[in-house]
Amino acid sequence: MKTTVESLFKKKARGEKITMVSTYDYWSAKLCDEAGVDCILVGDSLATVVKGEENTLSVTLDEIIYHARCVRRGAKRAFVIADMPFMSYQVSLEKALENCGRVIKESGAEAVKLEGGKELAPLVERLTLAGVPVVGHLGFRPQSIHLTGRPRVVGRTEEEAKKLREDFKALEEAGAFMIVLESVPSELARELSESASCLVIGIGAGRFVDGQVLVFHDLLGLFEDFKPKFVRRFLEGGKLIREALKRFKMEVERGSFPSEEESYG
Repeated sequence: MKTTVESLFKKKARGEKITMVSTYDYWSAKLCDEAGVDCILVGDSLATVVKGEENTLSVTLDEIIYHARCVRRGAKRAFVIADMPFMSYQVSLEKALENCGRVIKESGAEAVKLEGGKELAPLVERLTLAGVPVVGHLGFRPQSIHLTGRPRVVGRTEEEAKKLREDFKALEEAGAFMIVLESVPSELARELSESASCLVIGIGAGRFVDGQVLVFHDLLGLFEDFKPKFVRRFLEGGKLIREALKRFKMEVERGSFPSEEESYG
C-alpha cells in the first residue's frame, strides 16, 4: 500500500514508529522500499555523501530534482520528500513558491523540506494552501553551517530551548505536517513531540519522538569520512565492499577471472 500523509498519521495514532532514510538514487531507494521503510528523504546531504563536498551548501535545485526523480523510480510505496537547497527558498516568497512547485512537478516528490523557524511560517502556510505537504527542519541546520562553524547540539541553553519551542509552534501552526529535529537534547525533543499535532522525526534527538531518520550511506557503513554520535552502523558496508574489490583485483591479476563458465563460447 502506498504511504501517504494520512497513513503516516494513522501509524502514529497506533503508537508505531515511523522510519525514514535519506538517499539519492534508484537502487538504494528500491532497497529501502522493499525493506518497508516509510519515507525516503532526498537530502541535500548528497553534497557530502555523493559529491564529496565539505558541506551541503553547493547543492543546486537541478541536482535535487535529478536525484529525486531517480529515487521516485525506485520508491513505489515509500513517501518521498525532497530537500530544498540553500538559497532556493530564502530570496523571496514568490521565488520560493515557484521553486518548491518546480520540485514537486518535475521530480515526483510528494513533499518538500525546509530548514528554518518562524521566519518560514508564511511560506509554509502558502505551500500548504497550495496542496504541497511541508516538512520543517529545526535544531542543528546544516545550511547554516557558516553561522555555527560546526555541527553541534541545539537547545541546551534556556535561550535556545525557548527559540526552538517558538519556531516549532510557528511551523506547526502554519501547516507543516512533519518536523525533523536534528541534534536536539532528548528531553526537549520529547517535550515538543508529546505536545505536537504534527509528526516529529528525530536525527540525534533521542527516542521519544515519532520516528527516526538516518542517511543510507551512514547506516550501512558506506560513508566513513566521519561518524556523528547519533549514527549507528547496521552494516560495515565499506569494509565488505573493499574486500570484494580486492578479491576482484587479485583474481583478474592471476587470471582466474573470468572462468570458462563466465566466458562465451
